[in-house]
Amino acid sequence: MIKFGTGGWRAFIGEEFTKDNVRLVAQAISNIINTENVAEKGFIVGYDRRFLSDKAGRWFAEVLAGNNITVSFIDKFVPTPIVMFKAKEMGCAYSACITASHNPADYNGIKVFIEGGRDADEIITEKIESQVSTLTQDQVTSVEFEQAVEDKLIDVINPMNEFVDSIIDFIDIEAIKQANLRVLIDPMFGVAKNALQTVLINGRCDVDVINDGKNPDFGGLMPSPSAATLYRLKHLVAAEGYDIGIGTDGDADRLGIIDEKGDFIHPNEVLILLYYYLLEYKGWKGSVVRNIATTHILDKIAADHGEQSFEVPVGFKHISSQMEADDSLIGGESSGGLTIRGHIKGKDGVFASSLLVEMISVTGKKLSELLEEIYSKYGYAYTAEGDCTFKASQKQALYDKIYVEKQLPDFEFEIEKVSYEDGAKVYFKNGGWVIARFSGTEPLLRIFAEMQDKDTAERVLQQVKEFLSL
Repeated sequence: MIKFGTGGWRAFIGEEFTKDNVRLVAQAISNIINTENVAEKGFIVGYDRRFLSDKAGRWFAEVLAGNNITVSFIDKFVPTPIVMFKAKEMGCAYSACITASHNPADYNGIKVFIEGGRDADEIITEKIESQVSTLTQDQVTSVEFEQAVEDKLIDVINPMNEFVDSIIDFIDIEAIKQANLRVLIDPMFGVAKNALQTVLINGRCDVDVINDGKNPDFGGLMPSPSAATLYRLKHLVAAEGYDIGIGTDGDADRLGIIDEKGDFIHPNEVLILLYYYLLEYKGWKGSVVRNIATTHILDKIAADHGEQSFEVPVGFKHISSQMEADDSLIGGESSGGLTIRGHIKGKDGVFASSLLVEMISVTGKKLSELLEEIYSKYGYAYTAEGDCTFKASQKQALYDKIYVEKQLPDFEFEIEKVSYEDGAKVYFKNGGWVIARFSGTEPLLRIFAEMQDKDTAERVLQQVKEFLSL
């Protein structure tokens, strides 16, 4: 069974992620494209640095070409946002990137994008799943890559310069040039280095890079920027006097930030920093879109500036859809993904990092100073997070307890309401909240709690874990 989650199809290499299954997905998408008569809009294929990504990209392109769909093939590992950027520019009805994003090294997968370079919604992914379920390998049509290039069914492209130039044009590059910042980048053996380093060097930043090069095991760490995985970046930023440390996940659509003191800036804090900066310092206008597991401080910042804050389910497709509906200024999630109005319609760690560098350049303030400014206005909140593994045999019992029986712990705080839109989210009357939901990309139950201080948030989180026997 090939099933798409909140961030595309992801599977274990050699078990579900195989050449046969990649070809089946490509054939299913080809069938959809030809049925909808949108083949003339072309299709972009990109890939990241993971094991088999380059080969899988070719397998995928060969099937599209075999179905008379012209492919623009990025024959070099690139950030996923570049694929989305080029798809938006070319007006493709569909495009894809071979990546498992921030998943462990033994995963790979496929992210599918629709018109405008947006993440495919459930309607499209369900169509793909339905098509795949009816296909056999005998029904897959393909043409050898080199032959497809010769027949002009595959066009090899490199949109890196266009993407980088679009970011430089968007940000205040002159302000960055005047700031003389020292920046340390940790691409986590992923694909962010070339694009991000080029942007920052254009801003005359002093840039150094760690954890670069191809490493299929990602150095033994999850390619997901967090306080734990960025420990080397944290140490070096503080010890060697960098102004900011920037970590990006495997396909560079998410980021993790280290401030000048060597402290990890939570993705929630990155969001409130940028939204506050755009409203307060740049004078821009617009609402904010956050997912259901992201900080409510964004709501306070929005209200203070006469703007709205929209809450949507997890999955960036929901964020980009709501942003488009309200012409929102910024949208993001607590896992480190965000985008800004006027850029691509999906998360982009390279762009977000560049905007953060602009922020400290324009304001002349350190990251820690800007955070303190925000908390002094809107109050402090701490988000505790817990990923809980479970046996396959436990999932149904957990599902029934959470969604069917709708059981809750005996919380010490008065409950305002409970939402089951995406997981079970409890809103407390004191402004805090806790949510438990099944991951859409890994076999995990994710629990988040936001309260007025760390101890209280951790206590609420632990109470939920114990209640669910996790």
